[in-house]
Amino acid sequence: MRKSGIRTIALALAGPAALAACTSVALAPAPPPARPTAAPAPAPEPSAESKALKIYYQRLQQDLVAQGLMRQDGGGPDTPFTQQNLVDNFIRIALYDEYTTRRGRLIERQTPSRLRRWEKPVRFGIYFGPNVPAAQRARDQATISGYTARLGRLTGHPVSLVSHNANFNVLVVDEDERRALAPKLRQLVPGIDAASIRTLTNLPRSILCLVLAFSEGTGFEYTNAVAIVRAEHPDLMRLSCVHEELAQGMGLANDSPLARPSVFNDDEEFGLLTSQDELMLKMLYDRRMRVGMTADAALPVARIIASELMGDGA
Repeated sequence: MRKSGIRTIALALAGPAALAACTSVALAPAPPPARPTAAPAPAPEPSAESKALKIYYQRLQQDLVAQGLMRQDGGGPDTPFTQQNLVDNFIRIALYDEYTTRRGRLIERQTPSRLRRWEKPVRFGIYFGPNVPAAQRARDQATISGYTARLGRLTGHPVSLVSHNANFNVLVVDEDERRALAPKLRQLVPGIDAASIRTLTNLPRSILCLVLAFSEGTGFEYTNAVAIVRAEHPDLMRLSCVHEELAQGMGLANDSPLARPSVFNDDEEFGLLTSQDELMLKMLYDRRMRVGMTADAALPVARIIASELMGDGA
């Protein structure tokens, strides 16, 4: 979750038995054939609150970029990391949670977790709220399509972008649309609990974007996920949300102030996936890693994989 400036939530939730399957949902049904002379219908006028948020986030992005933050270079000579750094950061980010739930509420607290990831193919779907302009939809469609393909290459896991029967839904919506998402969420994630719906629909301005990933029962294998990207964000901020939320929804759920270069760091130095983040995704989906592993069990395996990935250690 991104908060007080910027932060993102990736929360893994153990779902009820009703989460066992994802129904076939058409996220972007084809519109009826338009008359040859008819002009495209304009997007609805956004609310005053949505307009105010757009101005706020534009200024926020400008401030961050002016400070040299939200870098897009993936890291370089000024951000070296060693094999040990990679191992330590992988354990912190993949084997700990930044948030936990208590009495149906989201609580910020670092807690040990288990290794979680997708075992079944990931089918990404994109839903745009009606208020999202056509030009912005086209840009985001291309961005998400390219990035999901990148995630597939990095992890070696089956990943596709689909128009129906998605199990990882990316919702690009404005403030009014997000608050009214409860029926859509129940449709996309059968059996979703009330606390998860409240988390997704009641976001303060300080939370820019988030992802919730669901497992069946008490298991650790992801079976469904929903990411929220605010339509009010300027282009770079939306792109940053896509990079972090989708990667966190793949299983790198935590953030760490020690991870550098990394998008999984609340200091916002990097806005896009870095070279170290790519290695962590490869480690997460290495078949020597097992779903449900504890940090102690994963540590020696992480050392072996990091050594193979980095060779000389730097």
